Amino acid sequence: MNVLWRTLLVIFRARLSVRRHGTAPPETVGRVRVTTLPTDIDMLMHMNNGRYLSLFDLGRWDLLTRTGFLRTMRDNGWYAVVSSETVTFRKSLQLWQRFEVESRFLGHDDRALYVEHRAVVDGEVYARAIVRARMLKRSGGTLRHEELFAAMGRPDNLPDVEPWVHDWAVASALPSTRDAAPSVWN
Repeated sequence: MNVLWRTLLVIFRARLSVRRHGTAPPETVGRVRVTTLPTDIDMLMHMNNGRYLSLFDLGRWDLLTRTGFLRTMRDNGWYAVVSSETVTFRKSLQLWQRFEVESRFLGHDDRALYVEHRAVVDGEVYARAIVRARMLKRSGGTLRHEELFAAMGRPDNLPDVEPWVHDWAVASALPSTRDAAPSVWN
């Protein structure tokens, strides 16, 4: 529940920002202040590795809301699902430590959108995640980028997705949901 309340608070604050300052450009780096709470830590008294992804979701909700992307998705019956993600840890976040979740759109390929998240303390990166998300229609099927960009406009200032990100996406992919995916250990 604690992440649910944090998510609602982040969306509320992002909507206030949109009312006050208008929508942010898609290339914006979003920043959300977070504190490591007792429910975020593990037995070693630092933030649990699984919690990072939950808290990085806060950055994604903030970015989607402030860029107007969330409204466009809702108005058109679209939603995003994470298809893969990778996290790299550098330093541990301790109990009650304040940090920022920084988030930005990395770009897209023919099938997915990419977002980068960072846990940052005083300008120093403690952890980084790359998230690959697919856009789907509530009515069924995958949303094509042409349709997405027709509704949103294609951002001109997004950086190119680095080649290693494409390589990672291919290497970490599972078979299509239409294909068999037996659990066989070699």
